[in-house]
Parts: sequence; structure tokens; C-alpha cells
Amino acid sequence: MTPFNRLNIYLLAVIGLLTCFFSCTSPEKKSFSEAKWTRKVEATRVQDLYAPHEQDGRFFAPWMKMGDKSFLDVLGWKLFSSTDYTEQERTFLPRVIPDTASRLTRTRGDFILWIGHNTFLIRVNNTYWMTDPIFSKRALLPARLTPPALTLAEFNDLIQEVNILISHNHYDHLDRASMEGLSTRAKVFVPRGLKEVVLGMNKTKVRQMDWWETINMGEGTRLICLPTQHWSMRINQGRNRSLWAAYLLITPTITLYFGGDSGYFKGFREIGEKFPRIDYAFMATTAYHPRWFMQYQHMNVAEAVQGFYDLKARIFIPTQWGTFHLGSEPAGYPGLDLKRHIQKNRLDPARFKRMDIGQILPIQAAAANP
Repeated sequence: MTPFNRLNIYLLAVIGLLTCFFSCTSPEKKSFSEAKWTRKVEATRVQDLYAPHEQDGRFFAPWMKMGDKSFLDVLGWKLFSSTDYTEQERTFLPRVIPDTASRLTRTRGDFILWIGHNTFLIRVNNTYWMTDPIFSKRALLPARLTPPALTLAEFNDLIQEVNILISHNHYDHLDRASMEGLSTRAKVFVPRGLKEVVLGMNKTKVRQMDWWETINMGEGTRLICLPTQHWSMRINQGRNRSLWAAYLLITPTITLYFGGDSGYFKGFREIGEKFPRIDYAFMATTAYHPRWFMQYQHMNVAEAVQGFYDLKARIFIPTQWGTFHLGSEPAGYPGLDLKRHIQKNRLDPARFKRMDIGQILPIQAAAANP
């Protein structure tokens, strides 16, 4: 037997042993069920949404702490999770509308533009807001499958004064090259623990916020930082050394909820009660397979829709699908999954805006109550 054949046999044996070991020793994988997960969420307490959430320099969700994932858990997800998707599910991606820069110059009034992934440009009352800007070809390692609607150069040619919202420090949400390339005149709002990091990205106007903190932006506009159920980690910034967050932008004409990343939790109900009349809810629909591995930090489509109803919001905008392959499911799969969920449950399709990349959606205020 040649050394090459021996090596192949050894590799197959190691893979076989890892498969057996993982399947036999991963109680989370073996015991996960949607019913159990729902009961665990329902057992949490609303008052813990307001509890202290930092200890010894590390942040956590006080209503439900995230369990540690072992190396074998990660290996099991990457090597042994099912990837049985149809051809349509594997290849589907959002449409990319061309000539965004020229169309943008002709656009009047308030609007929402999907640049890609979790990067949206919003104009409200002549003020520009942008969420989690990433124009780069990669999010550290994963490569883009669809281009951004605007290049960084095109954006800078059009817009210099912009308020930037950063939800957390993961590389698909806080991209160094994009942040360094954006104007130094931009104002950046970040969760606790990220101010110094962003100051090192060619930015000088950085405001750090904690959950439930409000900033008066003037002219009747408020920005509120809100809790989510997630985690943080970055090279040179250890696990959970910075906070993760959602934001609520309340203006005299419109209210927008920017969800960031989150698993399903009671916070959506509390936010819906505390801040009524949310118009647009930007809800993450990404990286939710396999469920046994992802359920704490990422919602599946059914949970994202339930969170939307908990918020009592008017319009659902799915985010973070169709750009990077981050979970086991193909990048475009959540877009199809959402469409099927709406049809299966006979939901009102007018309340769900599955945007194309480069689409400019006019913002419409809710009809006044009679």
C-alpha cells in the first residue's frame, strides 16, 4: 500500500470517528426541537430586558445567556449539517437593478435604498442614514455573491453628510475598508465598547450608546438604542467585549426599526408596547440553518415574521439575505423562504417589501386616523 493510500485511509477514519463522536456527544443537536426552543423563550422575564448586561468587561443578554459552542460543535455544523436544497434554492439571488447612482440623483422625497446585505441608505426629512455599511468584496472571508448597488466612490460623490448606525462588530456589519473610505464628516452611532474601534477607522464623530438610551437629534427626531439577542467577536477584540444592538429612529413623519442581528426574544413584544406606531421594520433573515446551532443568535423566517408582528410594525423589510453565504442555507434561500411563508400562511403581501438590490423604495407615512 502506498503512503498516499494510507493517508486517505487515515483521513477517512478520522472523519468517521469525528462524525460518530459528534453525533454521540452533541446533546444540543440531538435534543433541539422548535417546541422546546419556544418554551425556553417564553420562560424568560421581560424585566430582565432592563437588567445590567455587562460583567468584568464582557456583555451578555441577562434574560437568556448564550451557551458556549465547542470546536466540535462548529466542526459538526461545517462538516456534517444537511445541505439538501433544490436547484432553485441553491441558485436564487435578489435582482440587481443597474444605474443606482444616476437614479438616486433624480429621486425626490424620502426613500429607502437597499445597497446590499444589511446596508441600507435612508433619506428622511433631508437627512441621510446608513446602516452597517459594507461595500467590500468580502466580509473577512465570505465573498459577495451580488455586488453593492453603489460603489464606495459613487456613494462619496453623492453624499458626504450621513449618520451611520453600526449594530455590532461582526465583519459583515462593521467593515474596516468601508468605514475608512466613508467621509470623515459622517456621524457614527455604535453600541458600547465600539467607540475606540471606530475612531481608529478614520472617523472623528462617534457616539457610543447603551440599550434603552435615547439621543435627541433635533427637529423632533430621536434615536433609541435597543437590545437584541446576539453576541460579538472580532480579531483583536475578544468575545463579547462590545455590545450588540438594534435602533429605533423616530421622526415627526415616520418611525423605523433597524433590527441588526438577533434571535427571537420577548424584546420585540416589549419594544412594540413601549414604542407604538412603528412604520418600517428591518428584520434579519439570514444564517438560520442549522437550527440547532443558530437558533439563539439568528431568527428563521417564521420567527422574523412573528417578531415583526410583535413590534406591531406596518411594513416588513427583510435584510441580510442574498449577498454572503453565512449559514448552511444558500445566500438567497431566505428570500424564497419568506415568499413561501407569506403564501402558506395567507399573510398580506402588501406589508412585506422584499426589495431588489438597488431598489429605491419611496417612504410612505401611515394614513392618518379618522
